[in-house]
Formats: sequence, C-alpha cells, structure tokens
Amino acid sequence: MHESDAAHDAVRRDPIEILPYDTAWPESFEQQRLRVEPALRPWLIGSVEHVGSTAVPGLPAKPIIDMMAMVASYEEAQGTVAAMQEIGWTHVWETGDEELRRWSFCYPDPAWRTHHLHVVEYVSQLGRDCLAFRDHLRHHPEDARKYADIKQSLAAVHHDDRPAYRAGKAPFIEDVMRRASVQH
Repeated sequence: MHESDAAHDAVRRDPIEILPYDTAWPESFEQQRLRVEPALRPWLIGSVEHVGSTAVPGLPAKPIIDMMAMVASYEEAQGTVAAMQEIGWTHVWETGDEELRRWSFCYPDPAWRTHHLHVVEYVSQLGRDCLAFRDHLRHHPEDARKYADIKQSLAAVHHDDRPAYRAGKAPFIEDVMRRASVQH
C-alpha cells in the first residue's frame, strides 16, 4: 500500500512559496542532470528534461527543479529505483504512480527537496503533457503570466496544503492543454 497524497505531503517541511524566477535554476537542473542521466542510462530514452515552472524563463515558481526522464517500459526499468538511490536520490510514492506507470524521486530528501524527478514510460501521455505544457508557457508569455498569478494566489492561501494548491492550478492547466491540442 502506498501513501495517500495527504500522507505523502505530511512529510514535507517546505512551505509552498512562489519565488521570482531565478537564473540559477537552469544550472541547478544541469548539475543534477549530469548525475541522473548516467545512473539511468541502461533504461533512458533521450535526455533527462527540465520541466515544470522552473523550466520556463521568467516564470515565478516554487524553488524545486522538476525533472522528467523517459524509459521504454515500466516493467523493464525496475532498476531505476536502486540506481537513483545509489546517487543519493530518494524514491517517494505519489498518488497515482503505479496507475501512471511512473516512479517519483526527490533530492536531497523528501522533507526539503530541491529537485523532483518523474521517470515515465516513453509512450506516456503524462510525459507528452509535461513537455507540451512547458513548451506552451515558453512560447506564450501571456499564459505564463496568468499561471504565475494563479500560483501566487493559491500559495498565499494554501501555503501548507499541496492537494488544494494542485487542485487550484488544475483548471488552468487543463485549459492550456486543451488549447494546445487544438493548435496541433
């Protein structure tokens, strides 16, 4: 049995705080990418990607670097857990991990993470959506500004309630994804 979202978030010590964009975020991503890619090389398809708000220049964000790696098969990539633990990353269960066929990891620890990595199947809709959302915000500054405003408002009200914070962002994300799919 895996932890529920609420139980998972209970171990978090870092409040939800939206900070102005930090030009150091890409370098922080790159430092960990250089550690993660070799560890995941036996299973990795492509490169480890910088996703989430810290991957969008100018976008305010929680100061946690979101990363994503794609593997060919969930079943064939079971070794990713041990490989990531060997380089100091912690495997954490998140609601939906098994259903979404992904693994979630954080660095340096679950309570005060600076980096968060999802390992997903290459055929995963989740992986495509993460990249599409990031790319949309990179190319549509007006949507990036709206997203920043929503996140800042939610963080002010839900600074210690991650499920409510995520739920509050969901309608905007769904709208962007709907509009992005119409454009393609």
